[in-house]
Amino acid sequence: MNLLPSRHELATGHLLAALALAPAFAMAGTLQVEVVDQNGAPVPDAVITAVPVSGKLPARTQGKAIIDQIHRQFAPLVSVIQTGTLVTFPNKDNIEHDVYSFSPAKTFELNLYSGVAAKPVEFDKPGLVVLGCNIHDKMIAYVQVVDTPYFSKTDANGHTHLDGLPDDAYDVTAWSYKLPDSKGSAHLTAHPESNSPAHFVLQLQAN
Repeated sequence: MNLLPSRHELATGHLLAALALAPAFAMAGTLQVEVVDQNGAPVPDAVITAVPVSGKLPARTQGKAIIDQIHRQFAPLVSVIQTGTLVTFPNKDNIEHDVYSFSPAKTFELNLYSGVAAKPVEFDKPGLVVLGCNIHDKMIAYVQVVDTPYFSKTDANGHTHLDGLPDDAYDVTAWSYKLPDSKGSAHLTAHPESNSPAHFVLQLQAN
């Protein structure tokens, strides 16, 4: 049986139907995600991660990320990175910052001066890392370190998508720094071929 599409199928837009008959041509999919709170309002900066139910993950490569200090704030407020990522902390203010974390997933301290680069920090364990500044108490940021390469953050409308997901079912997790329990999260099982987005309702604490 010839599973390759004919010229007629290509010309008439039936390529996807033809490929569906041949597992060898399986294509990566996209999973749409939306996150709202208990009142139905969108939740921005929610961290979304997806882990294949089969447990199959691609070989990990060391990534790089940046968390700035600008106007006495961390930017971004929320980051999600894969385990093993090197993170740099450039200080773009004209004052000193002293960035630290006491979180079990990563404990460190950096004295940062304007124009002076600090050595990148490797986040080598999965988990939540909360950042602070010993000089400016109101500075705070959150870093979710995950083992999977499939992750994203929601936009201002509470939407995001995960691209390049191999054909599989996925355990999808949604987390927000506004959850009452910092270690809490919401889970569901989804498939990238589903026509419906993965929908999460998070019970967030009041501001």
